[in-house]
Amino acid sequence: MAYLVDIQTTFPKNYYDQEQIVEALGLIWKREKKNISRLKSLHENVLVKKRHLAMPLQNYFSGMNFDERNKVFIEKSVELATEAISELLRVNDLGAEGISGLWSNTVTGFAIPSIDARVMNKLPFQTNTKRLPLLGLGCMAGVAGINRVADYLKGHPTEAVIFFSVELCSLTLQVEDFSVANLISTGLFGDGAAAVLMVGDDHPLAPKAPLKWVDSHSAFFPDSEEVMGWQVGAAGLKIILSKGVPDITENKLPGEINNFLKTQNLELADMDTFLAHPGGPKVLLAMEKVLDLEQGGLVHSWKSLEENGNMSSVSVLDIFKRTLIEKTHHHSGKWALSLAMGPAFSAELGLFQWT
Repeated sequence: MAYLVDIQTTFPKNYYDQEQIVEALGLIWKREKKNISRLKSLHENVLVKKRHLAMPLQNYFSGMNFDERNKVFIEKSVELATEAISELLRVNDLGAEGISGLWSNTVTGFAIPSIDARVMNKLPFQTNTKRLPLLGLGCMAGVAGINRVADYLKGHPTEAVIFFSVELCSLTLQVEDFSVANLISTGLFGDGAAAVLMVGDDHPLAPKAPLKWVDSHSAFFPDSEEVMGWQVGAAGLKIILSKGVPDITENKLPGEINNFLKTQNLELADMDTFLAHPGGPKVLLAMEKVLDLEQGGLVHSWKSLEENGNMSSVSVLDIFKRTLIEKTHHHSGKWALSLAMGPAFSAELGLFQWT
């Protein structure tokens, strides 16, 4: 099996109240009075209070083109990833040379060579470190990345792998797009990064790991490409976001969860902890219904959304970290379920046991 040892998160230094962001957007869109009114109500409805942004707020309205924003994406992604990984290594008394695999993910920018290669030039990883960049999994990549690392570690029990994700959603801002989906996205999405340390059964850090990875499940829902994703064009990344996500959550997710748990002779009532990606308030309410929780039961998901917005794949990793800080040895032997949904439309589940 594989073990999740630790998670560290980092955020851009620019941190704004939702009111500040609405005011700035309103000044730019002042000729669109109807949209300004809708903008305020949509920003209030997503229940986000503050967000980290990759750039100072005024820079978003300076006329930067896609190429210029993508250069900022690369620069800031390398900076944040290096910071998160450095802290992960420091806290766990590891050197970069002790890491055999460096896996990365993003869906909010493009870099060739990939961000992990650029991080390799910042930290003293061995030159034979195995790298695996992920692209296109969107919000579910935090759960999927952990699962895929665990799949690898089952066959490499002495090794340690770092999986990191950087999402700078704010850099995808489309100033000329007045669609409801874009207006919602300007109020919902934030920026951040996270790094995860995982080891195999026979690694020296395995005994101190708080979570033992047990199994995973991937679910693909055919012919649902229009539900969530990006439309890529000359202006950059334009959001595709359907209002049907909560309905899909309620209708499709229960069967996937129940069938997955049955493979381990478990059921929903056996779960002690849920690590759920906070897509937005309506999605979280739907998830709580699916998981048979009271409203507000996904406490860390709601708190992460309130303080950081939806950071795509980074959000669920932030929720992992918040949960790890809270949990103690009294949860030993109990079960945890991670879950997130993303483009295609699809879902990813992970099963853990507290050690």
